[in-house]
Amino acid sequence: MKRFCIIGAGNFGFHVASNLYQEGHEVMVVDNNRAHIQQAQEHCSFAILADAADREFLEAQGLAGMDAVVVAIGERSHAATLTTLYLKELGVKKILVKAINEDHGRILHKVGATDIINPEKDMAVKVARTLASPNILDMLSMTGGYSLNELEPPRAFIGKNLIDLNLRKRFGVFVLGIKDVLTDEFLLLPPADRVIRDSDMLLIFGRNEDINRAIGNR
Repeated sequence: MKRFCIIGAGNFGFHVASNLYQEGHEVMVVDNNRAHIQQAQEHCSFAILADAADREFLEAQGLAGMDAVVVAIGERSHAATLTTLYLKELGVKKILVKAINEDHGRILHKVGATDIINPEKDMAVKVARTLASPNILDMLSMTGGYSLNELEPPRAFIGKNLIDLNLRKRFGVFVLGIKDVLTDEFLLLPPADRVIRDSDMLLIFGRNEDINRAIGNR
């Protein structure tokens, strides 16, 4: 079980907290809105009505021992920035902060945020990616234009093995895993003679443009 603190229990913060709590983790929720705290009480370990942009309050909570703190204050950019600075000074190692725009995100990085969250932008990118590449079921974006993708095999892949497809040499794309959804069998770094079935899910890594070429979207 891990320990998390969610600062800000609006829509985004509430859903982060409730999902972590449902997965069995200890979750503290902090918000200065009484209605938000009342809503969150049954979906977290404990909820505190307080202003998180108060260094003495944060210090008293022992947050440095948390696995991560999520700052989801929303439109209060000054409060989010100040809270992030205090968390950094108090020794919190992983600080995820919801930014209102890219400039705010850069400021948050400078004062101590380890990860910047931009829900609307992130969802827009994911929706656009899904529309452009319907085979792709899920994607983890990385720097440099690379991503890790879970996808259904294109029709041209089915019945061929990895040697036949030769994705690494032709496109610079790596098949890191294959899961057969019928048997629940998962192969990490599958052998080259593994034949792709229509019941498979592929875990592939590469540059976005190369993955699109490999699966026939370009």
